[in-house]
Amino acid sequence: MTAVRPDTTPKQATEAQFPTGFIWGAATASYQVEGAAAEDGRTPSIWDTFSRTPGKVRNGDTGDIAADHYHRYRDDVALMKQLGLKAYRFSVSWSRVQPTGRGPAVERGLDFYRKLVDELLDAGIMPVATLYHWDLPQELEDAGGWPERVTADRFADYAAIVSGALGDRVGMWTTLNEPWCSAYLGYGSGVHAPGRTEPAAALQAAHHLNLAHGRAIEVLRAQLPAAAQTSVTLNLHQVRPLTDSVADADAARRIDAVGNRVFTGPMLRGEYPEDLITDTSHLVDWSKLVRDGDLATISRPVDALGINYYTPTLVSNPVEGATYARSDAHGASAHSPWPGSEHVAFHLAEGKERTAMDWSIDPNGLYSLLMDVTRDHPGLPLMVTENGAAFDDYVSPEGKVEDPERIAYLHGHLDAVQRAVADGADVRGYFLWSLMDNFEWAYGYSKRFGAVYVDYASQRRIPKASAHWYSDVIRRHALPPVGTV
Repeated sequence: MTAVRPDTTPKQATEAQFPTGFIWGAATASYQVEGAAAEDGRTPSIWDTFSRTPGKVRNGDTGDIAADHYHRYRDDVALMKQLGLKAYRFSVSWSRVQPTGRGPAVERGLDFYRKLVDELLDAGIMPVATLYHWDLPQELEDAGGWPERVTADRFADYAAIVSGALGDRVGMWTTLNEPWCSAYLGYGSGVHAPGRTEPAAALQAAHHLNLAHGRAIEVLRAQLPAAAQTSVTLNLHQVRPLTDSVADADAARRIDAVGNRVFTGPMLRGEYPEDLITDTSHLVDWSKLVRDGDLATISRPVDALGINYYTPTLVSNPVEGATYARSDAHGASAHSPWPGSEHVAFHLAEGKERTAMDWSIDPNGLYSLLMDVTRDHPGLPLMVTENGAAFDDYVSPEGKVEDPERIAYLHGHLDAVQRAVADGADVRGYFLWSLMDNFEWAYGYSKRFGAVYVDYASQRRIPKASAHWYSDVIRRHALPPVGTV
């Protein structure tokens, strides 16, 4: 009888599957990709004005052409289909749809989004619409912008226009993208449009953005089919104290209050946190800013919370007499984007690899953030609505773009998502930032976040190695072993 030899063939590691129904997508924003800045009735947004202001954007770049998605959307959707994307998260340009921020819609502007949505649906890709990704119509800013309460009223009207036009075909909606950036970078540090440096106005803007979100949710619920999903996307800061000292713990508490709980408190609990009010009472009178009924409106239930994550936030209470460069990952300015906590010191994590933005790479920050939100808001479905990295990508003589650093970044962060799911976080999807290289706000075209390389001179699209890797992840519905595609 012949002996049976043991099978010594190396076995491939078992691939842990993502949950059934997990959504695989990629994201962009209107001003960053569309171009066509003055076509079909579109008027300037605050980013058109800001980018034309000398010294505000690197190299004097503007979004006038960007990635020309307005004219090339059919080819871009075909590329999405080729890569196997299941969802595309785009934002609507308010000034393309409602140029003055008031009054009736411009149908030519709405037609672009109707055609885009139809193209996506024909390709089997779920459209995910974000109503606001920072491009306020300039006329509304001229009237005071987000620090004025009336802007929330105008936003509700705009939400009614867009949802009325697209609600029969778009089943997933996001009100605001990263209101922290709109309020604090736009009105606090001034590194984003409209470039104001007024701490009190930044806090007023934060409240009115919250109110705009709540009013938009009311409109969406009234107009959309019952099955439609609503959400808001926050860039929640995964805040860590530099040391275990009491002073550093308080610094972390302060940044958590003004960076995170200023939004999650009213949106998810129906209240502003008392410590935030105390920390900022010298800047605004919250008892007058927040009117009767505001918190009930702001806390209208959402179907999911979108979370954007790139890097953790490391803070300390400053040592007396020491000076610190504010390494808070949000651009250089003599003015702080942390109203009421301007004294807090920010640090770059030691021993961590960094992206071209000089942001430390730490997937554990995403895991911790997802678990923290799950603990604080049990039962709330979550979506990772932005995650990605900029690197110094280039086209090889063979016409390829190899970006192993981005693949490693994505692998680590998707592993963090998978670990969080295994530990009880209800994460329903992941949207890579970004589908393609684009106008990176105050950095202009100097930073490339895309999975698809854009040659801005020719507008040629070249999928990077990371795009093919991500396509394979989608196909597998699982992470491949490290080092494989």
